Amino acid sequence: MTEIHPDQRVAVLADSQNLYHSAQSVYSRNIDYSGLLEEAVNDRSLVRAIAYVIRADSPEEESFFEALRDIGFETKIKEIKTFADGSKKADWDLGMSLDAVSLASHVDTVVICTGDGDFARLCSHLRHEGVRVEAMGFGNSAADELIDAADDFVDLAEHEETFLL
Repeated sequence: MTEIHPDQRVAVLADSQNLYHSAQSVYSRNIDYSGLLEEAVNDRSLVRAIAYVIRADSPEEESFFEALRDIGFETKIKEIKTFADGSKKADWDLGMSLDAVSLASHVDTVVICTGDGDFARLCSHLRHEGVRVEAMGFGNSAADELIDAADDFVDLAEHEETFLL
């Protein structure tokens, strides 16, 4: 990682659904959000850490949300929507993007924790605005366009001991 200056200000935005599904499908394990936040900040000055989560009425989710807050994440919670045909949908792509754009003038670096290629355009926009963009995700499931659009990409799979419980 290249430092801009010693007092670099960082915002960390974690796409919890994307991270959860990637970690579960490949490793059948959960994300270590404490390790994720520590590595994302990397001895820089944390301005904000936000975890975007979905409420799906599972028994342990409230304790998960509380644990995220204890670690230092602000949680933004969206209710899962069930449609007439039984399909379900909930994602935070637009919310994360709006928050990143809003935070851009207050930070030097935005760290987006996801492998979702939909964020490639956001990376390009933030970089155009002079903000460094770092992405953290599982390389084996991260979109190439996201990896290419970020200034730096940290492959969580290369450091299982740090990022997985």
